[in-house]
Amino acid sequence: MAAATTTEEAPQEQPVGLIISAVAVTLLLASLGQTIVSTALPTIVGELGGIEHLTWVVTAYLLSSTIVAPIYGKLGDLYGRKIVLQAAIVIFLIGAVLSGIATSMTFLIIARGIQGLGGGGLIVVAMTIVADIIPPRQRGKVQGLFAAVFGVATVVGPLLGGFLVEHFSWHWIFFLNVPLALIALGVIAVALKTRANKAQHRIDYLGALLIAGSLSSLVLFTTMGGTTLPWLSAPIIGLVVLALVLGAAFIFVELRAAEPMLPMTLFANKTFTLASAILFISGLAMFGALTFLPLFMQTVTGISPTQSGLQMLPVMVGMLGTSMISGQVMSRTGRYRWMPIAGAVALIVGLVLMATLTAETSRILLAVYMFVFGVGLGFINSVLVTAVQNAIPRTQMGAGTAGTTLFRQIGGSLGVSVFGAIFANGLASQLGNAMPEGGASSAFNAAAIAAMPEAMRETVLTAFSNALHPVFLVAAGAALVAVILAWMMPELPLANTLRREPEAEIKSGEEAAAAAAGAPA
Repeated sequence: MAAATTTEEAPQEQPVGLIISAVAVTLLLASLGQTIVSTALPTIVGELGGIEHLTWVVTAYLLSSTIVAPIYGKLGDLYGRKIVLQAAIVIFLIGAVLSGIATSMTFLIIARGIQGLGGGGLIVVAMTIVADIIPPRQRGKVQGLFAAVFGVATVVGPLLGGFLVEHFSWHWIFFLNVPLALIALGVIAVALKTRANKAQHRIDYLGALLIAGSLSSLVLFTTMGGTTLPWLSAPIIGLVVLALVLGAAFIFVELRAAEPMLPMTLFANKTFTLASAILFISGLAMFGALTFLPLFMQTVTGISPTQSGLQMLPVMVGMLGTSMISGQVMSRTGRYRWMPIAGAVALIVGLVLMATLTAETSRILLAVYMFVFGVGLGFINSVLVTAVQNAIPRTQMGAGTAGTTLFRQIGGSLGVSVFGAIFANGLASQLGNAMPEGGASSAFNAAAIAAMPEAMRETVLTAFSNALHPVFLVAAGAALVAVILAWMMPELPLANTLRREPEAEIKSGEEAAAAAAGAPA
């Protein structure tokens, strides 16, 4: 593997305020890429067809961004955050433009995959930049601000998507990324500075290839199983075997790589391991719920795409409030362990309540359910990233931040695909022979449903609601596991300085890496 000269940011030379602004714009870009599509899905399916591939519009982005997250983390450590972040934005921009000109579902899915290849680097590198310039104790406030950006995007994304679909066309939800990406590139070019670092490094290409193959196989299994192909068919079983084999090979390679893509020594850190598992569950619940809630609102309650975006406002309010509160409390008290516990409990309550949704559920009740759900997300996401960054050596900051993002993205990818399979199977079972052959797509079209005979309309609406209930209940069960994991998490003092590398951890990590590389410790 080729050696390379790296660049690394010099924290003391950075204009912190401008950098935080640049990071905020970048995170807004990344989060809009994840959320803006949800309210447009019914319209996209109605125009392009391919109802069986509906979740792939979301999953393609999540899968590709998941695969490259640890790669970006490592590249940022090797070559400097600035050039890597700029490259990620350019790739994201290319994918967005291609998505906007898509004329078929297949074209759109491929373009979304390209967009995700860039999107996977936006969050990882941007959050690592913050860790480079702000001490953990003060980082809580900034992480709260960034979590608020995610919260805003949670609602602004679907709202903008709904508005553009209603008044222009769904293609514009992707073109909207162009000015945001150009602004982010400009601010980063001005704000972020780099300095040369002559250390020689090697890129773990084999590890990157193995983890990409394993994750792709896993998501293909959960997406295609039970819908495109039977669960016990040879291709589906083959995907499971391939995911396990490639995953085992990845671990084997990472244990022996001189500079692993995802250092296995990170998993010896209890905070990293538990936080990654909780974020996995958080991603599963978040992306699953945010993908299917707009479908429910547009199809069952018959509201417009713009109105369904507005109806998501309680999620943002809940996330925004608890994100800001948690950041302030972390900075003032240095305590954080109780927050993911409370967040996971709130997730359970919100998801169980959403499992009771029917066509008769009032908008006020739906708003309350979504608010509780948003409260849970706000207490989990930003807090755990800060906890991990505080617990690992600075030399592994990029890889550690990427690792937590990786697990949250894996959870999101699996959540959308697994919940999509649960929903599709449930809807098919509920509808039975009620719909004419080839007419399933009309179940996603509010106008078509309104035009149905009353008996058929009631059947479709009931089937849609009932098919969604298992989705939320499975997510609630996963959140229960998150409560247990959060209870087991240690609470380490939050450092007030940037150079707070625990000597014992660094030494043990260096010794492990040296031993794996065959070099003297």
